Amino acid sequence: MKFVPVIICGGSGSRLWPVSRSAHPKPFIQLPDGSNLISKTFSRALALNGVEQVVTITNRDLYFKTLDEYGAAAPEFTNLSFVLEPFGRNTAAAVALAAQEITRVHGPDAVMLVLPADHLIEKQAAFTAAVDSARELAAQGWLVTFGVQPEYPETGYGYIQKDIDKPLGGGFKVKRFVEKPDLEIAKSYLETREYFWNSGMFCFRAGTLIDEMKLCAPDVLDAVESCLTESGEMKGVSHNSLHLDSDSFARVPDVSIDYALMERSQKVVTVPCDIGWSDIGSWNSMSELSSADEFGNRIDGEVVLHESNNNYVQSRRRLAALVGVENLIVVDTPDALLVAHKDHAQEIKAITARLKKSGHCAHLDHTTVRRPWGTYTTLEEEQRFKIKRIEVKPGGSLSLQMHYHRSEHWIVVSGMARVVNNDRAFLLNTNESTFIPAGHTHRLENPGLIDLVLIEVQSGDYLGEDDIVRFEDIYGRS
Repeated sequence: MKFVPVIICGGSGSRLWPVSRSAHPKPFIQLPDGSNLISKTFSRALALNGVEQVVTITNRDLYFKTLDEYGAAAPEFTNLSFVLEPFGRNTAAAVALAAQEITRVHGPDAVMLVLPADHLIEKQAAFTAAVDSARELAAQGWLVTFGVQPEYPETGYGYIQKDIDKPLGGGFKVKRFVEKPDLEIAKSYLETREYFWNSGMFCFRAGTLIDEMKLCAPDVLDAVESCLTESGEMKGVSHNSLHLDSDSFARVPDVSIDYALMERSQKVVTVPCDIGWSDIGSWNSMSELSSADEFGNRIDGEVVLHESNNNYVQSRRRLAALVGVENLIVVDTPDALLVAHKDHAQEIKAITARLKKSGHCAHLDHTTVRRPWGTYTTLEEEQRFKIKRIEVKPGGSLSLQMHYHRSEHWIVVSGMARVVNNDRAFLLNTNESTFIPAGHTHRLENPGLIDLVLIEVQSGDYLGEDDIVRFEDIYGRS
């Protein structure tokens, strides 16, 4: 029986702003140990028994970023399949899409393990044992959830109540799902030992999932099937990608898999587990990944503290100093600074909502932006000019493109560039430059074996990133 892990990479991690942004969400942010959550999730999936393929559901804008992380974590594993969403549509759509795709390739008996890309699990052996139990129950036709043994009365998680009178192999029939409770109710759940944190991980046969959605959420399933008929697949050497049609995907109901199916189906069981799980849902939980000093302070970066207690400080780019304060969260990035009281960590998402409503770019991306070919960093920007640092990977190539409203001046700092400027093609070495007038068709490539670094000076009436007309692109973006 085929076994296929499905990694769902979505959401913006708004409670972890300013590090987490819409275009650089929580799965990709750097943890104190230097890794990130999506790499850990991918490696954790590959460590399970019998994994031959991994399916990933993600936004199309995160496709190349995800490929980079997978390649760095396990370059030898190439049997990847992607379902690329044009925008987020919640977990019911994502799970149903994965089930349809797995059924098409492997048949309805294939067992799928759904893993959010932004969760931390520190006990691999216990996780593997829990998955093995879940796979056995899934093969019998159950929809399996993973119930994490609660360690304290958490109000930020949903809960699963087991039916103590109905044990099933390594699990229990689920009695009910409970939304996030208040503190007193959470305390009572902890005392009964009948309740588990809802981890958001699932395991089931693809065919069972589809059959149960026909009964409990036919509107979701019908909309997903309609979307698939309108969508196109691209086959690569090492992986395939299914690009979902935007118009039909917009008609898929925006609902969670818990609400659409798990709370309604009669085939739901839970496997209790103690796997060192956390969804890293706030800066308070992120801070616990760093060790505390004698005064309860946890730091990530270069930080000086005086007469300060129980603070979390992240400042990786410059020195930060705190004097005479306590219970603060301080997170410094190149373009935004967060200062919050620990008791209000859950309310940080209100800041991102206000930034998004006002159209402020700090909700969307950082000053350094990753692209399939490398990165660019905005160094300075005024009304009629912008200065960028551009880094192109060996073999990387920007699209053949044109701008209506801006001209560009390129100065090579390191490496070698191959440039197309209208009807001319030539090489630029270190300390050489070229000028691209507005309206000129142009392309930048790195033909060398080391990173190409250059400074780009833009000037013109409009400097937005949407002033790009692409004619050719090796990454399929034209």
